[in-house]
Amino acid sequence: MALIELNQVGKSFAGKTGPIHAVAGINLAIEEKDVYGIVGYSGAGKSTLVRLLNGLETPTSGQVLVNGEDVAKLQGASLRTFRKKVGMIFQHFNLLWSRTVIENIQLPLELAGVEKSQRQKRAEELLSLVGLDGRGDAYPSQLSGGQKQRVGVARALANDPDILLCDEATSALDPQTAEEVLELLADINQKLGLTIVLITHEMNVVRKICNKVAVMELGKIVEEGSVREVFRHPKQEVTKIFVHQDLEPKADPSALLAEFIKENPTGTLVTLQFLENNANEPVVSQAIRKFPINVSIVYGNIERAPGSSFGTLTVQLTGEPRDIDLAIDFIKSQQVGVEVLHRG
Repeated sequence: MALIELNQVGKSFAGKTGPIHAVAGINLAIEEKDVYGIVGYSGAGKSTLVRLLNGLETPTSGQVLVNGEDVAKLQGASLRTFRKKVGMIFQHFNLLWSRTVIENIQLPLELAGVEKSQRQKRAEELLSLVGLDGRGDAYPSQLSGGQKQRVGVARALANDPDILLCDEATSALDPQTAEEVLELLADINQKLGLTIVLITHEMNVVRKICNKVAVMELGKIVEEGSVREVFRHPKQEVTKIFVHQDLEPKADPSALLAEFIKENPTGTLVTLQFLENNANEPVVSQAIRKFPINVSIVYGNIERAPGSSFGTLTVQLTGEPRDIDLAIDFIKSQQVGVEVLHRG
């Protein structure tokens, strides 16, 4: 049985012109130790979904099961006990500015009635885990954004949860700091065997640490599967947009392309699409050895995901037309997509 299971879950809110269906008929299974990404644009229903997972919202229809328990049926002490086992990380940290770092981390334990010396010991262990040794007496105003989020991670782990919910946990951070926080979450998943559900609108976040992903649109899950499979073969239009935005070159290559063609009018310009687990294979060098052609690299973007690489590489092939065509056929035979952009 899955650790988290959603069966035909719906959540509606009253609106001026009728009910608003924030979540509609969702079926989802999240296994123990998954790092599960839920991705969608603003208004897709992601944040409502995460509030259903921790019992802050109750479904209008369907069941939310965590460890076999129907969350909507929990009340009082049983609901409080359940919430202790679900840690939460927020986009804007939600730290208490009047408390020190160590006091912020201790807060959940204090609310749970844990004895002071035990709270202190646990908080110091968590400070070390998130890489903030020696900063326990600092106040949030004295920390960088990445350090504040590390405090948020430590606080979320205080009650030794089974599940960690991350609602846009890296959206307020610069790219380098976001990368460091994602590495921390991946490390925590490995060290503690923690199940992580990561809500985001950024596909690169999913690619970097998740093993599975669900894509939401208008309150529904429109596509789901392993990250590797979704990146290789996106089916729905919204998924294709997310994947292509992540894999396409970060700068607009059109001007570069036009300039390159102007300076190198002969030859064939092609984009190689590495959407299988073959971005590390020496396909280009093999083609050069097999056929009397030359290859000039124009631009490219190869990204890593756990166990896979994805991306594109645009190159110019020069040589006899027949040899170029044979080289293209060979590259295709290696499960690399080929798009011909220009023939000189």
